Amino acid sequence: MERDSFECVSSLDGIYEEEIHQHLQFSSLVKSQNNVVVQENSPTSVHELLECPVCTNSMYPPIHQCHNGHTLCSTCKTRVQNRCPTCRQELGDIRCLALEKVAESLELPCKYDFLGCIEIFPYYSKLKHEAQCNFRPYNCPYAGSECPAVGDIPFLITHLRDDHKVDMHSGCTFNHRYVKSNPREVENATWMLTVFNCFGQYFCLHFEAFLLGAAPVYMAFLRFMGDETESRNYSYSLEVGANGRKLIWEGTPRSIRDSHRKVRDSHDGLIIQRNMALFFSGGERKELKLRITGRICKEQQNPDGGVCIPNVCS
Repeated sequence: MERDSFECVSSLDGIYEEEIHQHLQFSSLVKSQNNVVVQENSPTSVHELLECPVCTNSMYPPIHQCHNGHTLCSTCKTRVQNRCPTCRQELGDIRCLALEKVAESLELPCKYDFLGCIEIFPYYSKLKHEAQCNFRPYNCPYAGSECPAVGDIPFLITHLRDDHKVDMHSGCTFNHRYVKSNPREVENATWMLTVFNCFGQYFCLHFEAFLLGAAPVYMAFLRFMGDETESRNYSYSLEVGANGRKLIWEGTPRSIRDSHRKVRDSHDGLIIQRNMALFFSGGERKELKLRITGRICKEQQNPDGGVCIPNVCS
């Protein structure tokens, strides 16, 4: 069934004009094992001192300050037109070297600790870790729109079912039929997303039509709802055919950490040229009727040789 795509757009424009008051209190800092720590009853934590008053993100060098000592990050300095958002004085090019030095001595937990990450990092290493943290939220895998929803896998499953009305299936084998009355209308048309619950994991089956150069093509591929390291534990096969001919694709599902477009543009899936697709459809080749079958397998370690052997879910 063809589905209309829609676009969800969110933006954060402008800067609040209210006065932003922050009282910088360094007296609450104490030294412990050569690292700066914060007293639990401190009215202002070090983390708050390093929080930009405009975007509320953590500040990294260069940290700027006005003549009155109010700080902000380098990104927001350009947004406020060189005016301090706290006292409205001209900012100039003054670096807050003291605060940068304090940051060097800090060790902070990952910001995804509430999702299960227990790692602690030096302040300047924390950002790099968080960009690759296995516990960071996933983007919505729905294709055809830039959906801004992020969250863990259980949240995304509910979101896909309730908000995008995606079909949910249980089992590791599938048999889908795709029909389109006008196979020439293919330009960037996303058709179908189906979610499968298999081996206690979730997989996204994509099928769509798009232009590869000037030639219309159809493509089916599978994505794993989890990290790349976990996705390597699985494999899948897709098959399409009719009239005594068939095409078979075998591969490893890509993690949803890779965007839908990245997977599609890398051609990592079953690609069917239009002429072949119409041949498989039979009849007078005026209507697209494709039946795609597939199965998901789990790789198991062979205790004798350490080689992965497929374990097919029935």
